[in-house]
Amino acid sequence: MPTTLPGSDAETALPYQLQHQLDTRFDAVLDALEQVVACFSERPPAVWAFDHPTPDAAWLRRALFDMWHAEGQDGRETRNYIGLIAADEALMDAVKAANRAKADFSECLKAIKAHSPALLSDAKGQLPRRHPDVERVLEKTGLARLHLKQCWRQLPIAEAPVARVRFAWYSSGRSIKRLTVADAEKKLLALDSDAAHVRIQLRKLAGIPSGEILAQVQTQAPLMRANLFFTEPLDDGHTRRALNVAMPMFVPSLDGRLPHTNLPPLTPPETRTRAKRRDEKLESEPFLPSLRVYRYR
Repeated sequence: MPTTLPGSDAETALPYQLQHQLDTRFDAVLDALEQVVACFSERPPAVWAFDHPTPDAAWLRRALFDMWHAEGQDGRETRNYIGLIAADEALMDAVKAANRAKADFSECLKAIKAHSPALLSDAKGQLPRRHPDVERVLEKTGLARLHLKQCWRQLPIAEAPVARVRFAWYSSGRSIKRLTVADAEKKLLALDSDAAHVRIQLRKLAGIPSGEILAQVQTQAPLMRANLFFTEPLDDGHTRRALNVAMPMFVPSLDGRLPHTNLPPLTPPETRTRAKRRDEKLESEPFLPSLRVYRYR
């Protein structure tokens, strides 16, 4: 069903239409995930899990249907279920269908958010009642709150048979948002402008050119990266791919065997493991510590 966007003739009925679409697409995600579990159970494949000694259908179901906020969990963070599954054609088709359903669900959420951010909050509040595990969650926590990122995150798929997979923690990730001086000043003033440390930073900011572009840096949580070494070169000539993985990765397997893999450390390293780039563009010390803002060299 196509998403109706603001500005249409049916705009007065849009909230109901979008809520219905959201319900339908969420149900489609649940149905598609059930099909993945069913295919897995019908012909149990070879499985390896990073932190589970005997991964089975119950383990896969727990991974696929974990869509809840844990108490105190940052909404930007997601729980990981890292593993490898040797998938036959039927299982791979089911996984691809699940990913399409997840993408449709995400697009519907975007349409609702574009129409009204407040409506998004109301709309997603209706979804937990449609989740098959809602009664268990309510009994356990007294609160059912969907973690949308864990709903729509894609299941990783290897695009061709793989000979070897090497897992490694990546602890150096960060996101960088460009800020103008005016943007930075506004953010500082939103803090406590009477605080001494904020006044110091405001004075520093006033001492640089108003047209200078600054960088606000957010360090990302450690994640697992999988380096795939394909059995044969891909059509584009590549023999390997690197993927960030938070969910079980499905690899096509004609003989039902898993590719060779390593066992990474159970916890990420506490310090940076990659050497700093020689062409690092940001200064080593933050210019505005309260905002994690740096100047470019």
